[in-house]
Amino acid sequence: MRFLHTSDWHLGRSLHRENLLPAQRAFLRHLVQTAADERVDAVLVAGDVYDRAVPSLGAVELFDEALHALAELAVPVVLISGNHDSAQRLGVGAGLVARAGVHLRTAPDPAAVAEPVVLADADGPVAVYGLPYLEPALVRQRLGAPEASHTAVLTAAMDAVRADLAERRADGASVRSIVLAHAFVIGGEACDSERDIAVGGVPSVPASVFEGVDYAALGHLHGCQTINERVRYSGSPLAYSFSEADHRKSMWLVELGPQGELSAERVDCPVPRRLTRIRGELERLLTADEFDAAEECWVQVTLTDAARPPQAMERLRVRFPHTLQLAFEPQGREDDGLSSYGERVRGRDDGAVALGFVRHVRGAAATQAESTLLVAAVEAAARAAGGEI
Repeated sequence: MRFLHTSDWHLGRSLHRENLLPAQRAFLRHLVQTAADERVDAVLVAGDVYDRAVPSLGAVELFDEALHALAELAVPVVLISGNHDSAQRLGVGAGLVARAGVHLRTAPDPAAVAEPVVLADADGPVAVYGLPYLEPALVRQRLGAPEASHTAVLTAAMDAVRADLAERRADGASVRSIVLAHAFVIGGEACDSERDIAVGGVPSVPASVFEGVDYAALGHLHGCQTINERVRYSGSPLAYSFSEADHRKSMWLVELGPQGELSAERVDCPVPRRLTRIRGELERLLTADEFDAAEECWVQVTLTDAARPPQAMERLRVRFPHTLQLAFEPQGREDDGLSSYGERVRGRDDGAVALGFVRHVRGAAATQAESTLLVAAVEAAARAAGGEI
């Protein structure tokens, strides 16, 4: 049986205000075409369909378009909610859309997580279980977990899955199994664009939680990763931050043999525009041939000029029209080894703090005339406030 494993679509998300809906539409059409070309038996979507709990109309329309296209191919879809989704909104009409082969798993209770979508081929049945994102404090009691931790609630959900599998295999039947989950599994590598889930305690869970199933299709981390042969992340289909600039975006095409043998290959996703990060002094960035390739990319620029150049973004966009982010890290800036703002200003009077701010922003100290004027302004403000600012 063949499956297409994908996750973290984040429909409706932008990249530094760059509209990604056209790129997301291109990906979804690619997914549908791949499902047809590879004759897959099901598409597995491991959460974070939307980027927000209340998605935009454009995002909802995209989702609807993709589901209709897969339904027309008669390709079943098993889909769980992620930590960005509203489980209740995503799960509306689950019973009705299941008749079209779209199986939504969004309810975090034992009966729901232990109710698989059962598919079959010539080698027998495959039970596909969907575990939506489980917020420990909210689902602990419903799942009967001993504590409000990610490991405890996911273990409780998997115990329900294993119990159901044991019943199905009780008479010696050969039942293969797949589980979808949205979690941070130990060994996975995170990036900047994932929402932190540490509010429920230690966010990561061991891969051993998924023992007993033939394949765990994971979502949440945006890089395509293999935790072990049977536990994998597909990653997001598009780069959603510059920390993903070096990612190869793909889906997993998974084949499950008659005895649970597993093979998986990556299917690349369309790349709307490459992301790249460049750094250096402004004049060099604007003239050096080594940056030619960045001219067609979405670009994150870090300037290292000793003083902040005027109209830096405007000048950069002449050569790099798709510059989206600009940072300033001047060379030669003094590093006092202090980690917090409070430590940096401790023991300094208001005038010294103000002058230090000028140095930080500009990358160079205020002139004598500027210093005199700024200190006089701070002192006048202190007098007007009765001696305190």
